[in-house]
Amino acid sequence: MTTPDRPADPDRVHVVLAGGGTGGHIEPMLALADALTRRGTVRVTCLGTARGMETRLVPARGYDLRLIPPVPLPRKPTPDLLRVPGRVVRAVSETRALLTELGADVVVGFGGYVALPAYLAARRAGVPVVVHEQNALPGLANRVGARLAARVALTVPGTPLHGGVHVGMPLRTSISGLDRAARRAEAREAFGLDADRPTLLVFGGSQGAASLNRAAVGAADALTAAGVQVLHARGPKNTDVTVPDRPAGSAPYVVVDYLERMDLAYAAADLALCRSGAVTVAELSAVGLPAAFVPLPIGNGEQRLNALPVVEAGGGLLVADAELTPSWIGATLVPLLTDPAALAALAAHAAAAGTPDADERLADLVLDVATRGGAR
Repeated sequence: MTTPDRPADPDRVHVVLAGGGTGGHIEPMLALADALTRRGTVRVTCLGTARGMETRLVPARGYDLRLIPPVPLPRKPTPDLLRVPGRVVRAVSETRALLTELGADVVVGFGGYVALPAYLAARRAGVPVVVHEQNALPGLANRVGARLAARVALTVPGTPLHGGVHVGMPLRTSISGLDRAARRAEAREAFGLDADRPTLLVFGGSQGAASLNRAAVGAADALTAAGVQVLHARGPKNTDVTVPDRPAGSAPYVVVDYLERMDLAYAAADLALCRSGAVTVAELSAVGLPAAFVPLPIGNGEQRLNALPVVEAGGGLLVADAELTPSWIGATLVPLLTDPAALAALAAHAAAAGTPDADERLADLVLDVATRGGAR
């Protein structure tokens, strides 16, 4: 294997981050970039493709983005599968040349179709690799990358990746450093909520979730009757999700298309009703907000596994999508939301399961690999 040229400034470590496509890969990548940049002796370059969200999110955070060819992997045998080897060869060749040009000291991958060619190119270029896996069930790129990596960092303990160590999910400091109690009054005022009512936060990701929307709206009367107010992010396309006006003086039910300020939404809430994507679970536990997790009912079951450590620690509930109904909310969540002691216990257990310093822990691991040349 060859040794890449050193960067122009030999006193700075150059870290190349490979994560693109979806927010689940991009957000932890950018949180790590922020943690590395705070060290003052690190230069960061992000890799992505022209088709992913990274083309917007990475430059907006002030980081250099270099594009490589995407290598999408078909989930089922199709004629397109025959084109994959050629795409891999091209992407690896271009990425290897880029790593040499940049003088990369370490490549950190977050999975997905950006990470796979980065792992293979780094191997060929003699650059050590660190893998970060967000989910309890790893994807193909990280299963391959773990076999080539100097270190493997896990969000969920027990994730089946070779040599994995639990680090947690790197998060934005606006979330990981959030003091919910100190921001509660400000947050509730920002959303038009009452200052002292128990508050349920409902959200299904950036696009919303139809089953959560139906169940929450169907339980609106029961929630209002119990004095529980609701902040409900329905998703920007779900304009049919509406709640009739509440009687004067009753608990508000506030519906918004999208939550631009998740930190304020978390600060406003006492309990969340949500999916259990890896970033969502990590954010809620980091800020100590308990949740009723409703795993996405399709896929390989990873969302259920993402939530299990928090639920088993006593920091939340787990309900199947098919079992989430207005009556379940009325029978299970309403009594919980009107029991301050039970909510406090759930919040404490949720916080105990969180890793708010995961960005710094991963940064330590990455810099250790960069300076030690990849030795385990």
